Amino acid sequence: MVFGVGLMAVLTLAACGGPGGGSADGERAAVPVDARNRPAPSATQSADEEGHKDTAKAQISTFALDVDTASYGYARRTLQEGRWPAPAEIRPEEWVNAFRQDYAQPPGDGFAVHVDGAKLPSGDGAVMRVGLQTRATDTAQRRPANLTFVVDVSGSMAEPGRLDLVKSALNKLLDQLAPGDQVSIVAFSDEATVLASMTPLTAREELRGAVDELAVDGGTNLESGMVAGYEEASKAFRTAATNRVILLSDGLANQGSTEWQDILDRVKEHAAKRVTLLTVGVGRDYGDELMEQLADNGDGMAVYVSSPEEADKIFTTQLPATIELRARDAKAQVVFNPSVVESYQLVGYDNRMLSTEEFRDDSRDGGEIGPGHSVTALYALKLKPGAKGQLAQATVRWQDPDTRAASEESTSLRASDLAGSVWSEAPVRLQVDVVVAAFAGYLRDKKAFGLDLSTLGEHASRLATDSEDPMVAELATLIEKARSVG
Repeated sequence: MVFGVGLMAVLTLAACGGPGGGSADGERAAVPVDARNRPAPSATQSADEEGHKDTAKAQISTFALDVDTASYGYARRTLQEGRWPAPAEIRPEEWVNAFRQDYAQPPGDGFAVHVDGAKLPSGDGAVMRVGLQTRATDTAQRRPANLTFVVDVSGSMAEPGRLDLVKSALNKLLDQLAPGDQVSIVAFSDEATVLASMTPLTAREELRGAVDELAVDGGTNLESGMVAGYEEASKAFRTAATNRVILLSDGLANQGSTEWQDILDRVKEHAAKRVTLLTVGVGRDYGDELMEQLADNGDGMAVYVSSPEEADKIFTTQLPATIELRARDAKAQVVFNPSVVESYQLVGYDNRMLSTEEFRDDSRDGGEIGPGHSVTALYALKLKPGAKGQLAQATVRWQDPDTRAASEESTSLRASDLAGSVWSEAPVRLQVDVVVAAFAGYLRDKKAFGLDLSTLGEHASRLATDSEDPMVAELATLIEKARSVG
């Protein structure tokens, strides 16, 4: 379902900026027993022509968690170069998840669940935010890691800012990893070559030598690289360590199997040993769909880097701190109260939707979430007249990375908890999320919460000052760039 069409009717927002405020957290409650056994709607059942689902027929929304941010990273580069991003590459949830949220962290290894929202000028419209947060970890306290880097050295990587960026990032990462970590390096072009079998970080100079050997040559047989990388990860698998394959590529596969399903089928035996995947995209021309699908279906996440500064952030700050996992196969389920909410629409997560029954089917794939990660989902709501009482309940279910034991955490939101106005009373971070999602929607189909680029830019500029966040300031610049490009 294309984001934005259904939101137009419900979210006719006016440009009435103001400082952010606060809203009460929802109270914790158990999932209603009747909601657990309710039949699942099909992908199209109960959705009107504008994409909203009638709560009388589709009370429950279920989706797999996703911490990818590649869609935002690549679109940002595209706009900065004066090009309009391809609509198919715009995934609003990845845009929102690229921004800081400031949710409180849980005391343990599970999730904290936050639900808030705000009313909209349309009268019966509201936006609801479901925020899920894991606890961060100190790099010195994390378990050791086995990291297998699978590096694309095909001809297309010769473009400035591709292989040289990758080599610089790898060398910086080697300085950040701990003595108990081990690294393997696989290069691929027409075929794959193991440049370094699993090597302890005590032999950093050997690993630096392998990085120096990376040189551009030949075609892009991404399949061969993935197979060789997973074989290396499997041979060196350590039960007490975090085992991860990290693919660095422009995703422009042109030899061997080029479909993500075929590639993952080739490595599923090795991946079954609990080897997770991180895809790191580079390059002006980028195979977004292949890299995103590999990550989503390979128990991992997808990011994109286009500058040394972004590479430094990923490889020297984020990756060392988030190597290990907090949760496997994490899913969210939101149960709406049909006496309070007339209809709803989830923004994004188009390829992460699940049926109601799949929420507690632990054989069904979810998302893999690391320490300190936040996941945000926005819902556009149409409220019933005089809405009172519990509005919705959000539950997250996940499995322990080691034992596979399942756990759940829930929080509810009442209609009275909604901030009176999204632009004058809602928390600043919620306002930022609305602007980010609306901008993504505008780039995808030019229908964005009823707002135009000029109004979005005004809100982004105000929020950049309110939040003192350089990413929000950059967002305002990108919106202005889109105005000139469009």
